[in-house]
Amino acid sequence: MVKIIQDQSQIHCQSEYGTLQKVFLCEPQYMEIKEVINDVQKKYVNNNIDRSLAISQHQIFEQTLRNAGVEVIKLRPSKEHPEQVFTRDIGFTLGNCLFISKMANPIRQGEEKILAHWMNEHDISYKKVSTHSIEGGDVIIDGNRVFVGVSDRTCKNAIQSLQRDLPDFEIIPIPFNPKYLHLDCVFNILSSSDALIFPDALEPKIVDRLSSMYHLIEVSESEQFSMGTNVLSIGHNRVFSLPINQDVNRQLREHGYQVLEVDFSEIIKSGGSFRCCSLPIMRH
Repeated sequence: MVKIIQDQSQIHCQSEYGTLQKVFLCEPQYMEIKEVINDVQKKYVNNNIDRSLAISQHQIFEQTLRNAGVEVIKLRPSKEHPEQVFTRDIGFTLGNCLFISKMANPIRQGEEKILAHWMNEHDISYKKVSTHSIEGGDVIIDGNRVFVGVSDRTCKNAIQSLQRDLPDFEIIPIPFNPKYLHLDCVFNILSSSDALIFPDALEPKIVDRLSSMYHLIEVSESEQFSMGTNVLSIGHNRVFSLPINQDVNRQLREHGYQVLEVDFSEIIKSGGSFRCCSLPIMRH
């Protein structure tokens, strides 16, 4: 059974858009495309990652978060883990419980131990997923609804286990084209009424179902490739987004969002952006 933490001063996330108070980041000190696992990496594998540029872009992201009042916890980078910058995947916070993921791809396995070590050091309980693979990029929460992508990284058995662990939540499996890696690369909730979507990655009936719950803001194929869907909401309608995703940013502003434009062009070469690079553990 899940040990629920009653002290909400440490762990609490009820949505993707509540005011972000505490988040895990990890600097891309050892970032590298070692093994091509998505279409974006395929394009950039020959040039690979300019680490010094990636680090400086990540530091601007971190400072912008701090300037917005967010407490940033930095996990220790390890040279064995070239994709460790993508902290979202190693865990996910649902209600008052932080789950530590079971990583599907061998290149990511071991990252979650660094998060578990931090949690143990700070005497904060968590639930370790141990049987079936599930990654945080596939898990999107809105109140008592949790959307979970059915992907190459998150299997149906893990989703069923999550429903057993969280009887008070409605777990909604969302199948999508697994070439896009994680659900948050094609669908992302901005508020109780709005969501971003790249509809080509999902079956029409799934898109219809999501459109009955949210006003869907569509992301084009070119802006999906530059991670237009993978924005990070930090509360009060403030959203991190890349400057190059001009159409997404225009639509966000038209819907009343304040767009925090930060250049993340080096980091997205590995197939993830602001949401992928942040693991919230406290939203209010």
